[in-house]
Amino acid sequence: MKFFMAKTSTFQSRAVLRTIEAGSSAMCITCDEQVKFKAKVKMQQVICNVYVDGKWDRVEHYHLECYDTSGKPYGTPAPNVPTRVSVTTAA
Repeated sequence: MKFFMAKTSTFQSRAVLRTIEAGSSAMCITCDEQVKFKAKVKMQQVICNVYVDGKWDRVEHYHLECYDTSGKPYGTPAPNVPTRVSVTTAA
């Protein structure tokens, strides 16, 4: 009888592009300023899950411009994917 080991995946740091929501209090890693919501301007931020040695370590927030300026340390951010389904869409 043969036994096979389940292949475990190694988690890697990654970046995701998100709209800045009202009430955001995150600080940008690059410029050390708050990632602020502005009502008349739809601004975006980059949120990065950072893994060290395959284990989750922290979350880093960036202004989109600051992330680009810093050389995209966690790669090109994945596009914003809606996380909620609206009532009109679900019907």
